[in-house]
Amino acid sequence: MNQFFERRYVIGGIFITLTLILLGRLFYIQIIDDRYLLYANKNVIRQFIKYPARGPILDRNGITLVKNELVYDISVIPKQVKPFDTLEFCRLIGIDKAEFDKLFLKAIKYSPSLSSSFEKQLSPQLYASLQERMSEFQGFSVEEHPIRSYPDSVAAQFLGGIGEVNDATIAKYGGYYRLGDYIGTSGVEKAYETVLRGQRGVQNKMVDSRGIPKGSYANGAYDTLAVSGERLTSSLDITLQKLGEKLMKNKVGSIVAIEPSTGEILAFVSSPGYDPNLLVGHDRSTNYKTLATNPYKPFLVRPIQANYPPGSSFKPLSALIALQEGIITPQTTYNCPGYYMSGNRQVKCTHVHGIVNLSGAVAGSCNGYFSMVFQKLIDKNGPKLTDTTFNDWRNNVAKFGLGSRIGVDLPAERGGYLPKAALYDKMYKGARWRASTVLSLAIGQGELGATPLQLANIECTIANHGFYYTPHLIKGIGTKNIVKPEYLIKHDVSIDYQYFEPVIDGMQAVVENGTAIQSKIPGIIMCGKTGTAQNPHGENHSIFVAFAPRENPKIAIAVIVENSGEGAHWAAPIASFIVEKYLKGSISPRESGITPEHFMEANRLPEITTYSGNKATVKADSLKKLKLDSIRKKGLIKSASNKNKKDITIKYLAAIKRKDDE
Repeated sequence: MNQFFERRYVIGGIFITLTLILLGRLFYIQIIDDRYLLYANKNVIRQFIKYPARGPILDRNGITLVKNELVYDISVIPKQVKPFDTLEFCRLIGIDKAEFDKLFLKAIKYSPSLSSSFEKQLSPQLYASLQERMSEFQGFSVEEHPIRSYPDSVAAQFLGGIGEVNDATIAKYGGYYRLGDYIGTSGVEKAYETVLRGQRGVQNKMVDSRGIPKGSYANGAYDTLAVSGERLTSSLDITLQKLGEKLMKNKVGSIVAIEPSTGEILAFVSSPGYDPNLLVGHDRSTNYKTLATNPYKPFLVRPIQANYPPGSSFKPLSALIALQEGIITPQTTYNCPGYYMSGNRQVKCTHVHGIVNLSGAVAGSCNGYFSMVFQKLIDKNGPKLTDTTFNDWRNNVAKFGLGSRIGVDLPAERGGYLPKAALYDKMYKGARWRASTVLSLAIGQGELGATPLQLANIECTIANHGFYYTPHLIKGIGTKNIVKPEYLIKHDVSIDYQYFEPVIDGMQAVVENGTAIQSKIPGIIMCGKTGTAQNPHGENHSIFVAFAPRENPKIAIAVIVENSGEGAHWAAPIASFIVEKYLKGSISPRESGITPEHFMEANRLPEITTYSGNKATVKADSLKKLKLDSIRKKGLIKSASNKNKKDITIKYLAAIKRKDDE
């Protein structure tokens, strides 16, 4: 009997202990540890992302360059799809049956029971016809999404674009983005992504066992609102931008115009351009492929990525450095016989200028004068100290923004090329080179290279008599128009104020009665410099740089038209139209008779050379444009058809080099 009672107490104690353990575990699970609550909620609560509108982008006068429009993304949960009219569904959303099968298989592979993207960016027109019949297509749902729209279809390379994030982007940003999110991929959209993107919102909804939403969770107490991105005010003048793009139609090149007193970029033309609306919406992928295979490379942002020899536009900068170094004075003269001799090397001049001083040499673009100036600079301590004096010259040139990225607020800027003495030490095996060896640098040729932005920035520096502000495209962020502090800093080039006047005298003479006289603007004093950049692949590039008016300059500009010969013929007139439009609001008739319409209608697109295997296939009369006939006369190439691309390029460059030496 006693044993029975003892066993009863033991068994009861065990049950009580187990009960206490279970109760304790339940208390821990339900009150202390919230993991299981989260797991449970995930089975009944779904989070729906509410995408914010990206910030708009305006021009300097408040005109909208980029705004937002709604498109519609279709998602699917494969497990919930019931039999339906597939062909009718395809017709409504603008795809074919093969594409449907591909997309549906992709969704199944992702997850049969979870929602995933099926088709993106349906236009409001497509969605309007689909909306009324969505009940016929169980398992499919539609979510609205803002995308970019470009009312005036201009400045595509400046504005850039947005695209869907990939795994690499998600990892780079530490998981901030999710699959299906959009991010700026180029231009201002990329440079100012964190400002433009805004803040995503979250909507929590109750779902049933099949994942179908059944209403808001907790009456929206845990929902967050989407916050739109900040507004950006750009420095672009849309009127100027439109004019520039029209003038550069059917041409390859750039226009960069800057306000010297602020560094604000007024026009940023990269030609050929494209309509940015092509890269949004349902046909984005197809349009992108077409543009990417265009042989004239519209995705190349030429104002900051193309590299050109500055040619004669470099001469005013050379003069300023020589004046500061005390090598010359404004009264220093040179007797130009039509060439300059340095040792056994001859540099040809454009004319027999006779006796010229500094201003006259700038006005007449005298190669001999500036070759003399360059040689004096490099040999100022004797011809055997080339490395030291050359690097001194290089450092002075670099102060004007050449040889490195300026720091414009766009991604993928290139710095041009400013050679170092070490390059020539390697090329000529030690110190076996002199000023005469690199004399082509004196006239902006040789290994020297600059972007159009850098050339325009040099004009800002001259216009300001010795300083510049970092060129930039965004002048205000948000409703308070906040300006980045780095764009308020003056960059001094260490040239005394008084040395600019004689150089500017020569630049004014270029337009008043020199090579750019046809581009003279009635009632406006424009100071400029024409240039011709050598091009080993065809006709030379036409260059013109300028600022105006002379007193209190309001605009500095650089124009490059590839494969178009002398700067006076194409680049200078185009620049003059831009300058006059900005300063006067209209373009007046010129004494020379040139008109904007003539340049808008002209086609200067170079012929395209393609290579198939080892054979060069040249379209139309591009053999003439490439000047291969003249090379054959020199015995360099017997037949273009049996040479590969590398051989043609090397031998053609050698021919050009020998021609320079002559």
